[in-house]
Amino acid sequence: MTLSLPHEVSAETAAADAPFFEITWHDTESSATGYLVIDRLVRGLCSGGLRMRAGCTMTEVRGLARGMTLKEALHYEPGGHYVPLGGAKGGIDLDPYHPDAEGVLERYLAAMAPLIEQRWTMGEDFGVQQDTVDRLLDRIGLTSSVQAAHRVVADLDAAKVRMESAFSTQVDGVALDELVGGFGVAEAALAALRHRQQDPAGTTAFVQGFGSMGGAAARYLARAGVRVVGIADVQGVVTNPDGLDVERLLLTRGRGGAVNRAELRDSDRVESGERWLDVPADLLVPAAMSYCIHSGNQDRVQARVIAEAANMPITPEAEERLTERGITIMPDFLANSGTNVWWWWVLFGDIDGSAGQSFAKIADRIGTLSRQTLTRAEREGVSPRSAAFAMATERLTDLTTHFGHLGDQH
Repeated sequence: MTLSLPHEVSAETAAADAPFFEITWHDTESSATGYLVIDRLVRGLCSGGLRMRAGCTMTEVRGLARGMTLKEALHYEPGGHYVPLGGAKGGIDLDPYHPDAEGVLERYLAAMAPLIEQRWTMGEDFGVQQDTVDRLLDRIGLTSSVQAAHRVVADLDAAKVRMESAFSTQVDGVALDELVGGFGVAEAALAALRHRQQDPAGTTAFVQGFGSMGGAAARYLARAGVRVVGIADVQGVVTNPDGLDVERLLLTRGRGGAVNRAELRDSDRVESGERWLDVPADLLVPAAMSYCIHSGNQDRVQARVIAEAANMPITPEAEERLTERGITIMPDFLANSGTNVWWWWVLFGDIDGSAGQSFAKIADRIGTLSRQTLTRAEREGVSPRSAAFAMATERLTDLTTHFGHLGDQH
């Protein structure tokens, strides 16, 4: 099969690298435009969230859908209850703070309802809240954003019990479902540091974005001994070369991951958001927007390791320059895959949804995959992204051979 890396998907690659299905939606009551890309199906199913942001394009959604295909396939474990799905993504070109954002979202979901019912398991992403999705789906007559997958769950009642337990669990003041993704990012970052023979206890980190992914990554990096010297949020940058009090800031952050400036210590500093690449740190965790590191600013990156908590935060041109400088980049479809795969592990019954089993499974799988990726990259003389991509495409071939695109068994 011919596949491009997610951040290399473009209008030029579309003909030779076409997804299984894509559609453009035009709102009848506004100028909003929406997209859905089903990159691949496995057993007739695909998985991927729905984002809303001004400027969202079909090319962006194609790349994100490809990333979901790789994210799913990478976690294929023969014999596991969870059989990875194909990848998909939805996107709406609209400011999520627009007065009619919810109305646009409801009309988009109504248009996509047959696919949500039969093919596309979806949920929140940038600019879209899961509770809003759930409420609107109920209004249009659907039972769940993942109801398409229910027909391949062996015991749906038991699965619902596990899910309810998982989503009601709190860990040191933060919901478990808001921690698992960032915990996986931290595990990938720590694996890269150790591969480079850097002691986490002597390492500094900067985290761009302090929502569920960035906040949890900062927590578990700090707990591993990494000194988090800077955090960027929507209001700017907070820094302290001696290390920020991550736990205090995490437990007092505002909606959307805003750092509560009233909780800063006297030694903490506040700087403008444009300075986020100017804070010296060994490890950089971009956990906010796509394409935030590009050819125009890559030369300002000071870190030796980058762990991608956001989807497609680095453009191909920038990554080429960064790799030439010897910077290790842990790719998004590996590093930030924890939330997605945790959800399916719980639903299908590979784990019970408790905090203990959740963290142990993520640490084992993302830690193992990270080490395999870094070892293969070194052995073959390629980037970690290329190595992880090769692993994912090999597993995707196995998946589709054994389970078929539309569920036919071989």
